[in-house]
Amino acid sequence: MKQFEKLGVDKKFCKAINEMNIVEPTEIQEQVIPALLQSNTDLVAQAQTGTGKTAAYGLPLLHSINPNKKVVQGLILCPTRELGQQIAKQLFKFTKYSDKIFTEAIFGGAQIEKQINALRRPTHIIVATPGRLIELLQRKAVDLKDVSTVILDEADEMLSMGFKKELDQILKHLEKIDNKWLFSATMPDGIRKIVNNHLSKNAIRIEVSKKSIVNKNIDHQFLICEEAEKLNILLQILKIEKGNRGIVFCKTKVAATTLAKQLNAKNIKTDAIQGDLKQIERDKIMRSFKKGNMQILVATDLAARGIDIEDLSFVIHYQLPDKDEYYTHRSGRTARAGKKGYSLALITSKEIKSVRHFEKALKISFKQIRRSKN
Repeated sequence: MKQFEKLGVDKKFCKAINEMNIVEPTEIQEQVIPALLQSNTDLVAQAQTGTGKTAAYGLPLLHSINPNKKVVQGLILCPTRELGQQIAKQLFKFTKYSDKIFTEAIFGGAQIEKQINALRRPTHIIVATPGRLIELLQRKAVDLKDVSTVILDEADEMLSMGFKKELDQILKHLEKIDNKWLFSATMPDGIRKIVNNHLSKNAIRIEVSKKSIVNKNIDHQFLICEEAEKLNILLQILKIEKGNRGIVFCKTKVAATTLAKQLNAKNIKTDAIQGDLKQIERDKIMRSFKKGNMQILVATDLAARGIDIEDLSFVIHYQLPDKDEYYTHRSGRTARAGKKGYSLALITSKEIKSVRHFEKALKISFKQIRRSKN
């Protein structure tokens, strides 16, 4: 607890995070928290997923909120419903011993009228997906005039999901506020444009783990096989990993759905999270996975945005992703909050060049795994 107190965090918040077993500040927390508590500022932080970013920006944000003012004072933008709910839940836990600070998560795929009614209650912080926030602003159902801090979490994810127009619109709407904090695992050109267009030239810039864009607690592996062998190899891995949970990634909706059916036929209970699912179906699958009813989840890249589940031991790339940032975010589902995990790519001999590309682009090292003879 004293470590966070030394960073300037209020004792009331320290007591809550200590109960959550958040004891040693991570690298991003050590650098970001004092900087944001010191004064109003813009900030650009590059850090991989699973490094404690929510606490890094969430604790300074909570310090800035006046609980007696029943108006929205903080806005957090994030790419998905799941991440939004996760952030809101964590902020709620942080305030266990402090004055009540109310956070509301709003997102697409849910009834907008219910969210409008929820926002009529006292709300200090809104966590929102960009598209739904724009809808609420157009309906004049949300008032942001008292917002002093806006946070972009997983900014590169929001960009890759096509939210650039909405982000520009929201940031322009809030251009005169004191604090704009942007967090991103990668810094593609689109993110640099947002930083240049909307953040101060004097923004604090923090880059965590410069030697590795990807979480250093992840063991990166690859196994060479024929395409037709992948299913049996995956079944062998799941047998070895019995009791541990993970996510298996495919490139396409068809591949993910097909693989889930094949696994179920082999008595491996699973389901596929892919873009054609309705939100109610997606929620049902995620609830089942979080409760531990399934050992693995099969997912496509876009459908898995923002999935944050504790204690995932592994990620398996049944098909390699096309983009560097997809590999970063896929592998970042494991080894969260300081824990260890591995990311295994099942590849054909022709795909070895893709593995070497990821090594060079992401500054990571892959270890080749040999097939079991059993």
